[in-house]
Amino acid sequence: MAIVAQSSKFSTYGRPVLAWGIGLLFFFPIFWMVVTSFKTDADAVKPEHLIFFSPTLDNYLNMTDNYDYWRFARNSIITAVSATIFTLFVGVPAAYAMAFNPSRATKDVLMWMLSTKMLPAAAVLYPMIFLAKGIGLYDTHILIITVLSLINLPIAIWMLFTYFKEIPKDIIEAGKMDGVNTWGEIKEILIPLAWGGIASTALLVFIFCWNEAYWTVRLTTIDAATLSKLIEGNRAPEGLFFGRLSAVSTAAVGPIVILGWFCQKQLVQGLTFGAVK
Repeated sequence: MAIVAQSSKFSTYGRPVLAWGIGLLFFFPIFWMVVTSFKTDADAVKPEHLIFFSPTLDNYLNMTDNYDYWRFARNSIITAVSATIFTLFVGVPAAYAMAFNPSRATKDVLMWMLSTKMLPAAAVLYPMIFLAKGIGLYDTHILIITVLSLINLPIAIWMLFTYFKEIPKDIIEAGKMDGVNTWGEIKEILIPLAWGGIASTALLVFIFCWNEAYWTVRLTTIDAATLSKLIEGNRAPEGLFFGRLSAVSTAAVGPIVILGWFCQKQLVQGLTFGAVK
């Protein structure tokens, strides 16, 4: 009885405290980044100004006046939104075909697509750069959108496949008996029934595209440079400008953190869908 009572007490008080502790531990770097963004570059590295300092907005003013922040932000929005749309445009029909018209190779194809995520990006970096420069697409929105779509397509197809498998196949068969073609089945039957899953997939793909730094930094210079490039640019031979770097990073991750906060239910649903039967 004593063991049961202690277990019940831990479930009531211990687990919430543990969950809050882990949450604060993960949130602390973001909190410290925001705090540092209000310090000057000199104060950011002085131990005596670790906690007590005079807040300033100079880093944010410098970011918008001298670093052309809005151009980088616009490029991030264009590439992330376009890549998400293109990924869904390809992923929805592909997942539909695998879910409702499977073959003996379907599982092998899904595993092969997922295995491409294990490929080290550095292994194909230089061939990608040479190819992009050779066809004149280096530092263009088309190149970044294509790359972001391709690296996120396997995850999107896997998620959509899991959602679509939960839809009774009889509904699709009934549509075929009524004379609905393949595009009609996707547009009029599948998308309305799986709208929640498609929205969750789109949200996750958008976050992945927005946060992508490796490819956006190395495949752009000026014209298609995103916020990741702006963050990477706050370096100099003498070191990092921590105040300015924190301000740029806050402005870059702020929109996605806010989006994730308001859409956390959909994010959790998208990451755990099909895990428990």
